[in-house]
Amino acid sequence: MRTVNWIVAAAVSLTLPVGLAAADVWGGDAEPFFEMQEIYEGQRFPSIVVTMDGVVLAFRGQNAPVEVRRSEDGGETWGPIIEVGGDDVNLGAAIVDEESGDVMVFQRQRLFRSQDAGETWEEDDVTILPDAAGGVGSTHGADSGVTLQRGEYAGRLLMPARVLGPENSNAREWWPYHYNTAIFSDDGGETWQTSHPFPVLGTGEGTVAELSDGTIYYNSRIHMATDALRRIAWSEDGGETWRNPAVAEDIPDGPRGTYYGCMAGLTRLPLDDQDILIYSNLDEETDVRRGITVWASFDQGETWPVKRQVFAGPSAYSSLAVGRDETPTEGLIYLQFEGGEDHHYDGLRVARFNMAWLLDGQDPDDFIED
Repeated sequence: MRTVNWIVAAAVSLTLPVGLAAADVWGGDAEPFFEMQEIYEGQRFPSIVVTMDGVVLAFRGQNAPVEVRRSEDGGETWGPIIEVGGDDVNLGAAIVDEESGDVMVFQRQRLFRSQDAGETWEEDDVTILPDAAGGVGSTHGADSGVTLQRGEYAGRLLMPARVLGPENSNAREWWPYHYNTAIFSDDGGETWQTSHPFPVLGTGEGTVAELSDGTIYYNSRIHMATDALRRIAWSEDGGETWRNPAVAEDIPDGPRGTYYGCMAGLTRLPLDDQDILIYSNLDEETDVRRGITVWASFDQGETWPVKRQVFAGPSAYSSLAVGRDETPTEGLIYLQFEGGEDHHYDGLRVARFNMAWLLDGQDPDDFIED
């Protein structure tokens, strides 16, 4: 077994103040760190991203204008609520353009853009082109998007999205006609193309990650499952088409006692040659939404051997992001989720932690094949 030598700067630890970096190794000598705060009362629909200069942006927006709070110190403190814009249509998902540094957030088919790390926002006139069947992707309920880094599609903005069937309705009678999709942009977010459909009907509220070989991994909620497990597929053309649909055997799609799933979070650690994915959802054997948990995969999402509960109480939708090198966020994983002591929609919380905490004393070498 080769030695894992992934360097992490523990920019925020149990013993170091914000901004004081201490180089360490994933899971080995690193000091485990975990902290959780409630940053919003009420509201729903989390989406969390980290800007290129390390500002953490945590969004919300249920039947109200989209709002955001900013943290410039790695998530230790949060600024006031900033109104992004929009009306009474629920929040979509956010994305950071890693080439321009712009941050964008959707509200259904409306797009708001910030060029100053989330301090100010303007609505942007954009075009979302339909797929061959006429479906136009909406990011409502999806996790945050990604900027592709590898191969001929490097620089492409890719966001998980959904099509709500012929009636554009979330009523249960139309669930069999729903399908996940993605929207992608090659011009900095001015024009978006809806991809070919995700190859499983009844899906919605998906997540994506780009793997080290340039493959896109799609992980989706499904509304009509009898197994309470996620559906997955892959793309080799930058998210334009999806192949080999399968069941993710090791990770739940919300409480195991339900058939309609739950929105989840997904992110990939920023490593050049290892695909370590982090996934978040509920881990509950009944039909009750509670027990938000995070899992780790070391083999491109085939298995998920590591998991740890974040919050035992009522909880629901979640979104994940990772920190940026040489900023106060370096080495940290961010989970924004719906939850509260009494009800899963009481507020929105942000947990921040490192891999040492998630591994809980386990050696990452035990999960890496030669």
